[in-house]
Amino acid sequence: MLSQHRGHAATPDLQLWADKVTHQTDAKVEVEVIFEDDSNTFILRLAKDARVLVFRLSASQVYGDGRESECERTLQRKIKDLWNLI
Repeated sequence: MLSQHRGHAATPDLQLWADKVTHQTDAKVEVEVIFEDDSNTFILRLAKDARVLVFRLSASQVYGDGRESECERTLQRKIKDLWNLI
């Protein structure tokens, strides 16, 4: 479980987690976490130079027990996808 909080209240926890994972993978990548009420998902925006990649994590991924490693792998994969954008 990435956060004990729900909705917008979980955003700071996810931001800290995403910053840590991102800086371990590529310190030049900036990450922003936003909660979207309509879809009950967390939007992660990765940026490096002029490249931007946006993806979502579902509430079940964020709040599910034992899903931290899945979320971390997803974030690391998306950072690598960002590297490959033309």
